[in-house]
Amino acid sequence: MLKEFKNFIMTGNVIEFAVAVIMAGALGAVINGFVSDIAMPFVGHFAGGMDFASLKIVLDPAVPASEGVDAVAENAVLYGKWINTIISLIIVGFVMFMLIRTYNKTKKPVEAPAPSGPSDNDLLTEIRDLLKK
Repeated sequence: MLKEFKNFIMTGNVIEFAVAVIMAGALGAVINGFVSDIAMPFVGHFAGGMDFASLKIVLDPAVPASEGVDAVAENAVLYGKWINTIISLIIVGFVMFMLIRTYNKTKKPVEAPAPSGPSDNDLLTEIRDLLKK
């Protein structure tokens, strides 16, 4: 059983998949950094100085600690972070589209195999010769 597992793990597909998952994690971190640190400040600037990450709907405000009462954290819907996530998704999709497009351009076009049997010209010549007889 251990030998079968070793053979399974060492196949090309599993190793390629593992590399893809690691690269996707790294790419995700880069994209998140790009969106939050570079893209969103520009979007916020053109949206009137708005910071999307701080957009929220407060359901229950925070209550500070007082004598005998524990502090209660704010309960809010953080839709600004969701907007950042959607923008990240769009950027990741565009980057993946560009990578796949570039990869497809580097591949050699698959040539269609030559048709078996006589060509159309050979058949037409044969029909012409039969009609002459």
